[in-house]
Amino acid sequence: MELLIDAILKAGRSAVELSLFILLPVMVVMLSLMRLLEAKGVLDWAVARIAPLLKPVGLTGLGVFAALQINFVSFAAPVATLAMMDQRGASPRHLAATLAMVMAMAQANTTFPLAALGLSYAPTLLLSVLGGLAAAAVTYYGFGRHLSGAEAPLDETLHHRTAEDAKGVLDVINHAGAEAFKIAVGSIPMLVLSLTVVMLLRAFGAIDLLTALLGPAMAALHLDPALILLTLTKVLAGGTAMMGVMDEMLRQGHASVLLLNQGAGFLINPLDVAGVAILISAGKRVAAVWKPAVLGGCIGILLRTAGHILLA
Repeated sequence: MELLIDAILKAGRSAVELSLFILLPVMVVMLSLMRLLEAKGVLDWAVARIAPLLKPVGLTGLGVFAALQINFVSFAAPVATLAMMDQRGASPRHLAATLAMVMAMAQANTTFPLAALGLSYAPTLLLSVLGGLAAAAVTYYGFGRHLSGAEAPLDETLHHRTAEDAKGVLDVINHAGAEAFKIAVGSIPMLVLSLTVVMLLRAFGAIDLLTALLGPAMAALHLDPALILLTLTKVLAGGTAMMGVMDEMLRQGHASVLLLNQGAGFLINPLDVAGVAILISAGKRVAAVWKPAVLGGCIGILLRTAGHILLA
């Protein structure tokens, strides 16, 4: 019991520090900036000009907006856009391409805090975009080619707050701050649980046993054994939990900044149990295309992984 309490207290301290002192301030600034650009119409302007260029890879204007959301807001932000596409009559083929793109990209609520810990942000963003576009294209023309491409007249109008005067600007910033606080505080339970489990597994020797069992295979593939714990956490508990474990491993010297950058393509994306469950909650038609979207997302992640290894 003493071991459990000690693990919970240490995990709680680490989770609160990561959420409130790293994630929260970064997300407040970035969300305020994004929401102000949105309110001023800058994002609408950008989407209107980028969308025609990305139409060949199966993305509509709302798909472009979803890409901006996951890269600059959070992994959950595109859910509202996917729901909008679902309700407004986007074709299953376009839905699958957009969902695959989101699954393959790097979510802002993980990349921004990890950038403070040593992640190279510019290459991560560039590879996120390339991987997402590749995932969309391979889904639209490959895994999802059997899906219907017919869609109802699609209203792609984006409804959001405006900032015409000082009061409007302050209102946008306040709401962005509240959104950032919700993201940061909402991450604490998963961080505490995942870090507690990790500390208990380490205390009971389970991590060492697993590393010893998989060590020879990892060595043969020239992979760092530290990826075992990070991968397990990411797949089962999601990117936020992985971020907490990475932070703890960096503090204790069990992982390096080089490993963080080499593994970013594989570790930083919403293609995990928790992420997929949240994304497909956007609507029944979105959930119906999850299989081709996951396959396409895997291709995009493989491309990102190769890029990070080469650039690290």
